[in-house]
Amino acid sequence: MRSQRHSAVARDDIPYKEGFEVPKISIEDLKKIKERERAKMVLREGQFRGKITVHMGTCGIAAGAREIMSVLRDLIAKKNVLDVMLTNSGCAGLCAKEPMITVELADQPPVKYVLLDKEKAARIFEEHVMGGKPVEDFALGRGSETTAV
Repeated sequence: MRSQRHSAVARDDIPYKEGFEVPKISIEDLKKIKERERAKMVLREGQFRGKITVHMGTCGIAAGAREIMSVLRDLIAKKNVLDVMLTNSGCAGLCAKEPMITVELADQPPVKYVLLDKEKAARIFEEHVMGGKPVEDFALGRGSETTAV
């Protein structure tokens, strides 16, 4: 039997059940979804110069990824950086290397940084994100998973 509690769309093949309420989506929720999806598109269209992804799977969070995210968010705000997107992802599959971030700048291969702390994240932000020069000391590799060198 099909579960109705996860369906947010009315369907003719699922009978109405008394007392069942479809989850409500507020205008604020829709705006957040719109902004999140728009941010993905503008990076692809070249309106951002870069993207920082903090890997925040369970292992990353346990290793300190929230603190890394906080440091990067604060630096972006403090320096009023408007052309770099800060985002997160789930597990990258390298639990022993957490916390990790990936920095992607226009016209450069992505760089994955591992075993980070607040100071290392701040240095990566200054030297790589703002200065354009990868910090080899903390880099696991460059390029996407299929082209890493």
